Amino acid sequence: MIRFTAIDLAMPDIDMGRVRLWIEQVVDAEGYRVGELYYYFCSDDALLRINQERLGHDFYTDIVTFPLVEEGLFISSEFCISLDRVADNAQSFGRCYESELHRVIIHGVLHLIGFDDHTDEDRLRMRDKEEECLKLLFK
Repeated sequence: MIRFTAIDLAMPDIDMGRVRLWIEQVVDAEGYRVGELYYYFCSDDALLRINQERLGHDFYTDIVTFPLVEEGLFISSEFCISLDRVADNAQSFGRCYESELHRVIIHGVLHLIGFDDHTDEDRLRMRDKEEECLKLLFK
């Protein structure tokens, strides 16, 4: 089950059914199954509060991932995504908003299936995988 909810602003204008199928396709291709994935779209301020309260981090970010299951074939998580940060990043990186939002949506999933972005090498591997996933969605 994959659910999308807006917290303190309007729901983004994307095809939720298509995105659900895409996420399932990516997860299946990596040898996992979708359990429960909850996407919460919010503002920078709301995500900053979540980041401070739940992780003790005092900075803005585009996504925070909270796994609900630690191991196994099923992935389940809550994802909190700042649509403000997505818009700023899209502009900064010269991408369209829709593409950047989809990149962030799949970024959280990739963390759950073993991709990381702590080192330069990890970030490059993550970006390559994000691009590979985006090609599946936009083909």
